[in-house]
Order: sequence, then C-alpha cells, then structure tokens
Amino acid sequence: MNRNRLFKKTGALLLVALVSAGVSYATFNFISKDNGIVGANEQKTALPAHFTSMVNEGAIKTDFTVAAEQTVNAVVHVMTKYTPKVSARTPMNDPFFDFFFGRPEFFNRAPSQPQPQMGSGSGVIISADGYIVTNNHVIEKSDEIEVVLNDKRSFTATLVGADPSTDLALLKIEADNLSPIVFGNSDNVKVGEWVLAVGNPFNLTSTVTAGIVSAKARNINILSAEMKIESFIQTDAAVNPGNSGGALVNTAGELIGINTAIASQTGNYAGYAFAIPSSIVSKVVADIKEFGTVQRALLGVTIQDITSELAKEKKIKQLDGVYVAKIADKSAAKEAGIKEGDIITGVNNVKVKSVAELQEQISRYRPGDKVNISILRDEKEKNLSVELKNSQGNTGVVKKVDLGVLGATFEEIPDETKMKLRLSYGMQVKSLDSKGKFAEAGIKKDFIIVKLNNTAIQSESDIEKAVNELQNNGENEKGLFITGIYPSGKAAYYVVDLGK
Repeated sequence: MNRNRLFKKTGALLLVALVSAGVSYATFNFISKDNGIVGANEQKTALPAHFTSMVNEGAIKTDFTVAAEQTVNAVVHVMTKYTPKVSARTPMNDPFFDFFFGRPEFFNRAPSQPQPQMGSGSGVIISADGYIVTNNHVIEKSDEIEVVLNDKRSFTATLVGADPSTDLALLKIEADNLSPIVFGNSDNVKVGEWVLAVGNPFNLTSTVTAGIVSAKARNINILSAEMKIESFIQTDAAVNPGNSGGALVNTAGELIGINTAIASQTGNYAGYAFAIPSSIVSKVVADIKEFGTVQRALLGVTIQDITSELAKEKKIKQLDGVYVAKIADKSAAKEAGIKEGDIITGVNNVKVKSVAELQEQISRYRPGDKVNISILRDEKEKNLSVELKNSQGNTGVVKKVDLGVLGATFEEIPDETKMKLRLSYGMQVKSLDSKGKFAEAGIKKDFIIVKLNNTAIQSESDIEKAVNELQNNGENEKGLFITGIYPSGKAAYYVVDLGK
C-alpha cells in the first residue's frame, strides 16, 4: 500500500518535471527566435554557439575643450560693405514711340541710388601683428572691411592681396599682441579624424561645431577663376553662411584648413562642408606677404582623371594617377620630356591619384623650383626632373600688378551705353591722372576699353592680367595695344608703352 503510494507520488513528480521542461524549452525557443538568437540545435556546424561578453563602456573619449579654447580667440568676424554700381534706366530711344505716345514718366526719373550691401564671414589671425587670412569671396568687391575680434574690439582692415584661384585673401589690421593660430600639417590629416569648425554662421560669433574628416582632395567645381585649384578637405562638421574664411582645426587646436563651401540644395548646411588645406593656405599667404601676388608654378599640361571609360579607350591598366592629354609648347613638362599619354603618379615621391591631388602638390612650389615627377609610360615607371615655370613661360618672380602706373580707374559700362553701342563687354575709364600712361597716350575720360592686346576685356581683373603679362614677360617689348570706343560712338586705338 505504501509502495503503491510512493510509485504514484514519484510518477506525479516525474510528470510535472517533464511538463515543466517541455514548457521551458518551448518558451526558450520562442523567445530566442523572436530576438534573432540562433539556438544551438539550429546550427549547421558541430561547433557550439558562443556569446561575447558585454562590456559597458562609453564612446571614445574625445575632449574638444582645449582645441576650442585655443581657437576661438584666433577666429574673427569679417564684415564688409559694398555699394553696387548705378545702373542707368534704359530709355526707349524711338522717336516714333515718343511722337505717338509721349515719353513715359518712368524714363524721366533719375535713377535711384543703390543701397550699400552688407556681407559677413570669418577670418583667422595668423600673426600677432595683425595679418588675417579669409576667403576671397568674403571680401571680393567690398568697399570697406571691418574686423571684429572675439573680445569685441573692432578694426578697419586693408586688403594685402587676394588669389581667386584658391579663393584666399590676406587682410591686415593695425593691432599688436593678438592671438594667432598655430598651423598644422594638413598632409597628416586622416579620413575619420575628429575636427572642429570655428566661425560666425548667421552672425553668431565664436561658434564651434564638431565632425569628422569625410574625404580629402575633393574637387567640387565651385571656383570659376582661371587656373583654379580645388583639393578640399571634406568634413561633416556643421558649416553655414558666415563660416566662410573660418578655421578648421584638429583636436590639438592646429589649423588644418580654411572653411570655404558647403554642399547644399538650400544654401544652408546639409551634411558636408569643404575647407582649403593648410598646406595650400600657408604657401599662398607667404607669397602674398613677400611678393604681393601668388607665385604660381605650372607644369604646362592638360590633365584629366582616369575613369573606367578613359582606361578602356586608352587601354590603361590602372585607374590611379593623372592622364596627360596635352602638352603646352615651351612648357616645363615638354622640356622635361613628359609626353601626351603619360600617366603622372607622383610628385617628389608623394603619390597622386587624381587631378586634385596633383594640383595640390604642384601648388606648393614656385617657378624655378625643381621637382621629381613620376610617370608611367608603356607600363614602365620613369622619374623626370622638371623645372617649373610661371604663366609667362619663364622662371622669374611675378610682380604684383600695379594699375596705378596706368593713371586711371575703371568701372562697368552703364546699361544705357551698352544698349546704345551694342556692347556686351568692356570697361570704362572712370578717372584719369594727367601724369599717367593713359593720359600720355591721349586716352580721354569715359573711353571704353574693349580689347587689350587682342584680348576681350570683361572686368578689371582682365586689365590686370594684360598688364601683368607685359610687366613680367622679361622682354623689351612693353606695348599695350588698346581697342575701344567713346560713348559718342567714335572708335579709337591707342598704344600705351609700359617700358618707360
């Protein structure tokens, strides 16, 4: 009797245990599958499943405070004032219209005076005695430049020089004991590295944002200047209008770039910003301080990136490097023996994989410098010594263009005159110095320059370029041949001798 009870009790306990085990197994399988965990019975190998241990640690500890403190006092607010040229209203010079309908009152009104336009950006102090670097597009065409320091002191700045090809400009304020930034080496910057952008977006002074370097040697085709150089550092640190000319620094507070542009459909930050590498900035600034203008070294080649389509067309077996499509006559490349179809792979043992990287490397040198160019020709590597030249085809120092020697100032042609003379380009003589070269040649006020040495003149920079070529060509011939017209419709031709 007792034995039967014992068997029944034991059987009941065994049944409960089996049911509990079944429920537990089913529950484990259900929970495991719901959470994406693979059970040991579902493995296709004989090895048991192992789960890594959990380590509760925070993200990588990066302290931006030191870099921010070292930088904010070196970044300034650049404010500009620009007054647009007066644009005369275009009258209807039709006597039949006037006879039948009279002259509308609209055309009898004096043109309204344009209101000054205000702009703002950022700049970076690079010396204790007041030199400041910013973007050319921040100060371009400005009549007045004001610099406000982080301590709220305000100074009137003078423009030392500008370089549209790199979108850089150098300013000077009369101040001492400033807090200059420390230059870092942009060559050492790595993709994924933390960086800070410091500037004045939307006039919010001393704003610091953080991000990482997204890419290097990026060409976004934003500059329009001749011989433009684009090899930007790309970052996802938030940059907005007003940041232009500000600092991009590493976590040590060293300048690695000048913030210049953003990629956006709206004009505001949308994920990516671009900065000019400090390697280019330091070279451009040094040239402007010493010579007043950039000493640009040229290889004298037309180049292009190697795409899969180009590689297939030209039967190129590698995609890294820069394809030489054309060689200029009397160029540094031609004299060194570089040929069309060569692939440039390096400059002074620094590898280049794209046009942007090649331009960045060459931009660091001056005319007369010798560099070692690595090329691939017929799948064989060659190293050639190249003596770089300037835009005039020699190795001399290019002097700063001084339009003062002409004894004239210039302005855009009024719309009324353009329509009357059917001109689409040209620059008008605004004023004359009686002792200047223009006056000596017989040029009168209001004369419109259409061509200089058979080159169409569309802006004052075109005049500067023509004068620059004459002043720096190293030859005795210094004649400036001018073709133009007066507002009366009288065409005129002059020769201005710059060699005297």
